[in-house]
Amino acid sequence: MRITRRLEFDAGHRIPDHASQCRHLHGHRYAIEVTLSGEIIKADGLAVNGMVMDFADVKRIANELVVSQWDHAFLVYRDDTLVADFLAAVPGHKTVVLDVVPTAENLAAEAFRILDPAYRDTYGNHLRLERVRLYETPNCWADAVRA
Repeated sequence: MRITRRLEFDAGHRIPDHASQCRHLHGHRYAIEVTLSGEIIKADGLAVNGMVMDFADVKRIANELVVSQWDHAFLVYRDDTLVADFLAAVPGHKTVVLDVVPTAENLAAEAFRILDPAYRDTYGNHLRLERVRLYETPNCWADAVRA
């Protein structure tokens, strides 16, 4: 069985080498979908009976590890020193420095890397992260999937 939880956040970024508009500082209303697979839990008397994982727990983990970190932040590539140095000079600015260019593809892969160990097989139902889908716009997204 597969389940998916969707969350949204706002963040700024730029793609330094982009040939068009995305090389400029700008922001998006991102959406992230976390897809888990596992067996349906059969445990009478437990709140998770009949579920793969409680959607509230899926949300809590994704919020804690990714969404709250990236929401209303500027996601900047470490080697984009012009922007990274500028943002470092702004007192109290929420900046997330990444080792990769913050494209939809790289952000999806980074979110998958961060979230993968957090979704554990707590109830013996073979729970695991299968996919992180990151929407940069309603019409453009990237999928990071388990290989």
